[in-house]
Amino acid sequence: MGFSGLAFGQATTGSIFGQTPAGSADTVVIQNATGFTREATVDASGRYNANSLPLGTYTVTLKHAGQTIDSRSDVTLRVGAGTEVSFVATETNARNLSSVTVTANSLPSIDVTSVDSRTVITSQQLATLPLARNAEAIALLAPGVVQGSSYFAGPMGGSLVSFGGSSVTENAYYINGFNTTDPLSGFGGISLPYGSIDQQEILSGGYGAAYGRSDGGVISQVGKRGTNDWHFGGLVEWTPTGLQSDPKNYYYVKKDGSQGDMRQYRNDNKSWTTTVDAYVGGPLIKDKLFLFTSVEAQRRQGQSVGANAAPYDTHYRYDNPKWYAKLDWNINDSNILEVTGASTKSSYQGTMNEFDYDTLQEGGFNSYDTHTKNAAQLFSSKFTSYITDDLTVSAMYGKMKSTYYSDTPGYDPTYPYIYNPTYENPDITDGRVITNNQTVSTINLPGHRSVSTNLRLDLSYHIGDHTLTAGIDNMDMKNIEGGTMFPSAGVGYGWEYNEPVTNSDGDPDPDLYILGGPGSALPGADWRNSPWVAPTAGYAGGETGYYVARYEYHDNASVRVAQRAQYIQDDWQVNDRLLLKLGLRNDQFTNYNAAGQPFLRLTKPQWAPRLGFSWDVNGDASFKVYGNAGRYYLALPTSVALRSAGSSLYTRTYYTYTGIDANGIPTGLSPIDTSRGPDMPLSANGEYGQPRDPMVAATKDLKSEYQDEYILGFDKKLGDSWMYGAKATYRNLRNAIDDIGDKNSIINKMNKMGIDPTTYDASVMPGSYLMNPGKNATYYVAKLGGGYYQVPMDWKKDFGFNTTMKRHYYGLNMYLEHPFDGKWFARFDYLFSRNYGNSEGQVRTDIGQEDVSATVDWDYAQVMDYANGYLANNHKHQFKAYGSYQIAPEWLVSANASILSGSPQTCLGYYPGAQPNPGLGYGPYYHFCNGKPWPPGTSNNPWTYRLDLSAEYRPEWAGKKLAFNVMVYNVFNSQKTTQTYAISASSSYLRPISSQDPRYVRFGITYDY
Repeated sequence: MGFSGLAFGQATTGSIFGQTPAGSADTVVIQNATGFTREATVDASGRYNANSLPLGTYTVTLKHAGQTIDSRSDVTLRVGAGTEVSFVATETNARNLSSVTVTANSLPSIDVTSVDSRTVITSQQLATLPLARNAEAIALLAPGVVQGSSYFAGPMGGSLVSFGGSSVTENAYYINGFNTTDPLSGFGGISLPYGSIDQQEILSGGYGAAYGRSDGGVISQVGKRGTNDWHFGGLVEWTPTGLQSDPKNYYYVKKDGSQGDMRQYRNDNKSWTTTVDAYVGGPLIKDKLFLFTSVEAQRRQGQSVGANAAPYDTHYRYDNPKWYAKLDWNINDSNILEVTGASTKSSYQGTMNEFDYDTLQEGGFNSYDTHTKNAAQLFSSKFTSYITDDLTVSAMYGKMKSTYYSDTPGYDPTYPYIYNPTYENPDITDGRVITNNQTVSTINLPGHRSVSTNLRLDLSYHIGDHTLTAGIDNMDMKNIEGGTMFPSAGVGYGWEYNEPVTNSDGDPDPDLYILGGPGSALPGADWRNSPWVAPTAGYAGGETGYYVARYEYHDNASVRVAQRAQYIQDDWQVNDRLLLKLGLRNDQFTNYNAAGQPFLRLTKPQWAPRLGFSWDVNGDASFKVYGNAGRYYLALPTSVALRSAGSSLYTRTYYTYTGIDANGIPTGLSPIDTSRGPDMPLSANGEYGQPRDPMVAATKDLKSEYQDEYILGFDKKLGDSWMYGAKATYRNLRNAIDDIGDKNSIINKMNKMGIDPTTYDASVMPGSYLMNPGKNATYYVAKLGGGYYQVPMDWKKDFGFNTTMKRHYYGLNMYLEHPFDGKWFARFDYLFSRNYGNSEGQVRTDIGQEDVSATVDWDYAQVMDYANGYLANNHKHQFKAYGSYQIAPEWLVSANASILSGSPQTCLGYYPGAQPNPGLGYGPYYHFCNGKPWPPGTSNNPWTYRLDLSAEYRPEWAGKKLAFNVMVYNVFNSQKTTQTYAISASSSYLRPISSQDPRYVRFGITYDY
């Protein structure tokens, strides 16, 4: 039995398909709890299908000549999937035209209409599983999804996740079909109030041509909707401080591996959280117009002691309100309209008190922390018209507006911010950390906001054995007054202390250039064409190599990105058992600078084929073999323009010093000579606040980032109660975008080409170009008299790289599942995977670099030597299990467990040999550890283990409408370190960056009427 069901990834609908005895019936009537009704025609072979059905619970009725002969009730759809409802088992009754009503089977048939990698978590599961109340915690249930680095956070401060080895910025987020992905940098997206989620779809690959703009994964939420019955309810949850375990303290690590001094006191870093949620839903007009609306208010309040470099005890409060509303209008049986509104906000305020690390005691008031208020609000509408049984058209349009605001009450502009005070010269400080009460470095621009719009048109036509779909998928994202700056009321800069430059043996050497210098350029190139900073030797206070920089930063621009796409797909039911999905998508991306000029125009055809198959081996949806191959393109977000095509200022002025005053400000300054002269601001990337020429922002031949993916797997029933299966996945990042800063090699090539150096100004050449790592390309250089030189650069011969870009992901997932049978459900997953290469993606986890497509990677050749290894999101072994059990009519227990092998540790240091800081001389960012090659993954962080448990009591005396629950997170209080500091030349090497959250307990009361 086969069927070419229409089921999109990131969809808001599902489909019903099935088989009837040939000639026994002519129509199937499908009706849900809102009165919405569809009729599907049964073809000559007995097959029927109904596509693009709103989610809900349905009754499916088989009719012949207008008379009901069989029905199935309580059929629940899953988003983006096909649900089989067949009547073959009642053939005798069908011939006799007898009427039989059957409740839907508790063990669903395998969805033989899907070819993707999908996990769907329903509201019923969310209500029982012990999970944190956010979209990412739900996503972590899916195989291959792992926690992102604590260096990165979403637009509302939430954590991020990585899918299948991709970086945390390569995912897409949806609410009711509207793309809510962070328009600034792709860090996460907006999600619904937890209690309003009807289903969350987690796609880790293989989705059809209708969707794109992700080469990581997809988190798609579908909100609840009203029905013909009024329902209301609420929830109160409380996480008390008294039942939280003490977070472990962080310590420095000595060179011999033993524990050093305390870096951060964390034992008292605890908070309490209260969440209040309420909802109401029902018919405004029975069978016609329905409303569902909800509100959620969450407050988290606590304290956090900072590291010894910023010794403050911050007492803080987060307020995170959300609301959601949905109107559904059944205009008639052929037309429906859905309108969605949603809002999420996050505000933070904190008070910073002094903290004494000698006594571990809190002191008096120091200052107010920077308060933030971020908010996003979206409205969308979707119209669906079932023009005929075979032709469906839908149109969706929505807009999301976001604001980002920060302010520091009582800001004291007297003193500059002190960066890295732990790197102050110990001969001056006697090992103490000297700083001041300034806690504000840079701030967001006060008018910062963004606007995203999303327009989709989709058409589906069923003809014979084919279901043809086609449409457009357009997005526009504006980043308005984006950027950061030092507060205008302050001094306009900060002081940044630095440890001495060390040689390849890890010993300080004051005779080494701080930046660049002789021997730093490739053979034949002049090192003086790149920025350089002289050694500290010979300057007062520089005898031991310590130095300080006056740091200035400011970027400001209003930019936008236009994304267009067209697609076509054929779901071809070749025979009763074989379904082919043949799709083709074409994406176009255009990034504009502040002047409205395109600096990236990636609009040539970017064909993305999507080819999949599903083989219903036994013809009864009990055993499916499936596979797919696809290409997925990823656009650059709006923030890329702020530095690559804006007018950013990013400079340092270098000095030695002989003293430090009581406020951490260096005294006895001696300007160090640089390529721009002593006492002159220097920017390694040429960012001096001047507008960036869009012609020199990127190479001439730039191509979009894209990834190819291949999946092969099977799903099979095991008896009457279980399902099991396996899936192999291979992902290959074929093209990426990053920046390169090696302009002295470009100048060297121009000299070889015979270009007169007096016809262009080398000093104004950009310090970085966007390019495709590993690819030969042509670079533009502005002529003094107008026009541009075109300089072809060979990746290996001219830039000196000995490797090309690589990111490969291999995964084998095996699972065993017991679907819910009215008493219990469980799922067990084991994933063996390997994430290998030299490019994590758009960001870099090991050093917390969040400038999208502007990482240290690929800036010059030497920094990529020995870069091939296990990438930051690699976890070779992953065990996951979750489920719930109704141990008694009133009692339900649930569990969620995970065991993961550790992610790679990184060790970065100086280059071996006579020139330990070659290339652009950024410092110890080479893949060498104490002079020895150290590919990523040479060592790993420890395995992590976590078990979460919950119990719910739903008493009969309250009609099971009232429930009491308790959840224990991280039952065994495992606090393994998950990331460490990566720079081996620093005294902070191997100190913890993050660790597992300690155990906590959450209590809840819910009422549902």
